Amino acid sequence: MTGQTIIIDGMALLFRHFFATSFRNQFMYNSKDQPTNGVQGMLRHTFKLLEITGAKNVIIAWDMGSKSVRNEWFDGYKANRPAPPEELKPQFDLIKNVMHDLGFHQEGVIGYEADDVIGTVSTHIDDLTIVSGDRDLLQLINNTNKILLTKKGYTEYHHYDMATFTEQYGIHPRQFIDVKALMGDTSDGYSGVQGIGEKTALKLIQTHGSVENLLNTLDTLTPKMQDKIQADLESLNMSLHLAEIIKNVPLKMDQLLANSQYIYDEDQTIKVLKDYDLRITEKYLGSLKLV
Repeated sequence: MTGQTIIIDGMALLFRHFFATSFRNQFMYNSKDQPTNGVQGMLRHTFKLLEITGAKNVIIAWDMGSKSVRNEWFDGYKANRPAPPEELKPQFDLIKNVMHDLGFHQEGVIGYEADDVIGTVSTHIDDLTIVSGDRDLLQLINNTNKILLTKKGYTEYHHYDMATFTEQYGIHPRQFIDVKALMGDTSDGYSGVQGIGEKTALKLIQTHGSVENLLNTLDTLTPKMQDKIQADLESLNMSLHLAEIIKNVPLKMDQLLANSQYIYDEDQTIKVLKDYDLRITEKYLGSLKLV
């Protein structure tokens, strides 16, 4: 496999663009009366990424359903997340169908999240660029792979590689798992240690290196901090388990590597966009230089 590879967190981009364009309940509909604002935003974002990165290989990773193995570990995992809006639900299948017809390779495995698919792929491919809005993925940075975290529109990102991550956080990317375990993640439904936020969690891991070392040296902490951690040991251990991205999802890597090459075909792309009546995306292509 030659050339740079990008792997896109599909659900993150779809949700991002849906909510960015629907905050006033104004939805884009195609001729089949299907809402398309999330789909068209993700498509435009994807094509702009191709122009910016010049990537030769593209993988789109998807969650497969609302449940994963983490729900077996912890009943409260993502339990408080609201159901997606009715206008977004039909766009889940629509975007996958459009991406398929455009020739993009997509991956998703029942029981695992897109993060886990991305984590598994990251162990097999060098020169990988991960595109998402999810900071959990920062733990996957290594000496060859990097992350673009969405910031604004289709062109502004927080760029992270090993150097920029360590400069900002003062730890190794793998240690970000321990930071997340201490601070918890309200959106994912695990609480870590009550009363420990990101700044304190980061400082503790910078000093002690890991949750394991922290627990082995609790007597070096203030009595108040010791009490907090001891009161939430069960939660901390579960949070440590939940915060780590799975890297052994059963993917057929040989097929994935063989099928992820993307070659832009202008005529086919325009045909697909016309078939699905995605006129805004079709018009947007005219502003890009894709080869």
